[in-house]
This record gives sequence, structure tokens and C-alpha cells, in this order.
Amino acid sequence: MNFFKLIPLVSDINTLMTQITQLTSTIKRRLKAAGMTYRDVAQAIDLSEPSVKRLLASGRLTIERLAQFCDLLGLTMAEMLQEAEMSAPRPQMLTREQEAQLVSNEKLLLVAVCALNHWSLEEIVSAYCLSKAECIKSLLVLERMGLANLKPGNRIRLLVARDFDWLPDGPIRQFFLQQGLPDFMGSWFDAPEETMDFAHGMLTKPAYSQLQVEMHRLRSKLAALHKESLTAPLSEKRGTALLLAMRVWEPQAFRKLKRN
Repeated sequence: MNFFKLIPLVSDINTLMTQITQLTSTIKRRLKAAGMTYRDVAQAIDLSEPSVKRLLASGRLTIERLAQFCDLLGLTMAEMLQEAEMSAPRPQMLTREQEAQLVSNEKLLLVAVCALNHWSLEEIVSAYCLSKAECIKSLLVLERMGLANLKPGNRIRLLVARDFDWLPDGPIRQFFLQQGLPDFMGSWFDAPEETMDFAHGMLTKPAYSQLQVEMHRLRSKLAALHKESLTAPLSEKRGTALLLAMRVWEPQAFRKLKRN
């Protein structure tokens, strides 16, 4: 059986060829790490050395040949395929145009945020007033953006880097400042699970820098806790927003009284 049968149908031939290239690159990288030459491989799988070179150059691996490489490298076929998939370059940010496209369509933005938070298609459709067809349509748009793609069985696979973030001054952050922030701050923060603290101090530059480091640590902690919670059922999780802001600041009423 040809290896092409292992790869689910994709939207275009370029995607398919990219997946095959990732797989052969992973095999080559693994062989190099194990200190194995093409001659070693040829002897192990009963092929000539030129045949091994052609096999890895063309990417036309049968399942049987792929299984031989996996056995040789001490990996299961699933582990090899997963490693190849994870080796693909993943975007850390979208373009300004792509972010603008997201904020111009509330349903598309909703599906994007849910996908980034590892919701399934069924969970999105059950929680929001979206039809399955609308959700799939949005996911196909996200696939063209390189943000996520729709796998067989309507599984959603993220295509972005683990440290993916929005552009610092891009449309998504502007959307948050204009619409999200007023909505977020529209609370007395007096509910049992709500917290807001405000503090002010006079800091030196080194002290200010140290406080910035602590803020980054807290954001990283939120990301780590989010990752720990991924396997929990959606019913046990709630969207949690943490706002961290710091600036050199003096109230406007005080600034008006400053001497020139």
C-alpha cells in the first residue's frame, strides 16, 4: 500500500507535498541523530544504497517501507507521523490584513477564538447560535489563513506556533481596546470570583524593569494553567480573562498642576 493512502484528503496538492516533505525530512533527521548512514539503512531494509537515496528523495514510501524505517529508529508509525507534523513551520502571528478580516466578521472571529482555545466543532455549535455549515465555512477560511484546518471527522487542528500572539498594534488589539476593554471593565469586580487591584508607586528604572519581568511570569502562568486544563471537559472550564497593564503615569488632574 502506498503511503499516500495514510494522509487524509487535503484541499490542494501543495499541502500534500508539504506533508510528504516533512515526513522524509523527519526520517533523515532521525537517521542523522542516530548516526546511521544510507549504507546502514540499505543493509537493514534489504535495499541498495542508491535505492534508499531515491526513496527518501522522491518521498514515495509504502506503508511497509515506512514501518521498516520506524522499526529501525525505534518509533511507532504514529510517533513518526506526529513528529513530522509538529516539525512544520507554524505562524507566530497573522498579517494585518488577516486580522482585519477576522474583526470584520463576528462569527469568524468567534470560531477563531474558540479554535485557538481547543474547542471542538460540536462544542462551538452547541454553545453559540451557529449552524454546523456556518462553523465549517469559517474553519475553511481559517485554514486558508494558516490558523487551523479541518480534519476528517470535523476535528480541528491548530496550525499556529505555541507562542502565537496577535500583532502588538494590529486590528485584534484595537478591537479589544475599543470594544472588549469597556465590556471587560463594565463590572464592580465584587463577585466572589472577580478581582481587581490597583496600586501605585514611585519606581526607579531597574525596579520598573523587575516589575515587568514579574508581569511576564504571571502571563506565562496563565498560559501554563490553560494548557493543564485542555483535557478537562468544556463544562468544567470557563473563559478567564487576565488584564495586565503598566505605564509611567500620573493622573491628568495632577498633570495640569505641574510647573513647566
